[in-house]
Amino acid sequence: MESIGRYLRHARETRAMSVEEVSRATRIPVPSIERIEADHFDDLPGEVFVRGFLRAYARAVSLPVEEVLARYTASRRVAVVTPLPIASPAGGSQGKRFGVAMAFVLLLILFTLALSIVMRPRGHDMPPELSQVGDSQGVSSSPMLGA
Repeated sequence: MESIGRYLRHARETRAMSVEEVSRATRIPVPSIERIEADHFDDLPGEVFVRGFLRAYARAVSLPVEEVLARYTASRRVAVVTPLPIASPAGGSQGKRFGVAMAFVLLLILFTLALSIVMRPRGHDMPPELSQVGDSQGVSSSPMLGA
């Protein structure tokens, strides 16, 4: 059995079509058509695009689309692979809960610290010199303030 690329090229040449004519009819770039005819499917964008290109090419040269796709699948021996679901680790949710709890505790500590700074009484943090001047009403016990 001939390759899918040779099969399509033979059908195109039988209908006396050039690569450029197929490109215009299918809107497939000329380099991509040349890669298809050379069986270089790995150089094309992806499996979905390859199948779309083959459908359009088959219609352009009046070949049965299903036959072309069946030949391609047989030549590529594409196996249908069902992806396995990704299982999360057993302790994944426990780790998230622990992280959230730690963040909550840290925020609680920061909030308490900020509240204690804001709510601290203001009178006790005055320097002793200023608090004595206000208490003695002009009479200074300090030698620097002069008599």
